[in-house]
Amino acid sequence: MSGFVGRYEHSLDTKGRVILPAKFRATFERGGYLAENHEGCLALWTHGEFQRQMAGMQEQAATGRTDRNRARLWASNAQEVEIDRQGRMVIPPRLRQFARLESDVLVVGALDRIELWNPTLWEEQVQPAEQWFLGDED
Repeated sequence: MSGFVGRYEHSLDTKGRVILPAKFRATFERGGYLAENHEGCLALWTHGEFQRQMAGMQEQAATGRTDRNRARLWASNAQEVEIDRQGRMVIPPRLRQFARLESDVLVVGALDRIELWNPTLWEEQVQPAEQWFLGDED
């Protein structure tokens, strides 16, 4: 896999589904895993990458109670998802609530995963890093 890149603007439909960009669909034709992720977004993982993430969580969980609880939370909130023939994926209500997804959704390639963002959170959490590309950061 060469990785996921790009940013796409989509909307949730009345059933809580979002359209996955066409260029990502083939990778997820057999589904994937959706989980809470850092900074308040959701991560969509391929089956193989999700297995790698779980292995890392298991290693960390062996180091202490805090890491075990983090692994428990992450695993308990992960959801296996399917992509329908129209390229739509249902986002479960609790995951929509976590990521504050109400209508507009940014679908962002993030190298080893796809991230789903509330556009306002993206502007607050991620967009400031653009200054690095402009050379304005100290």
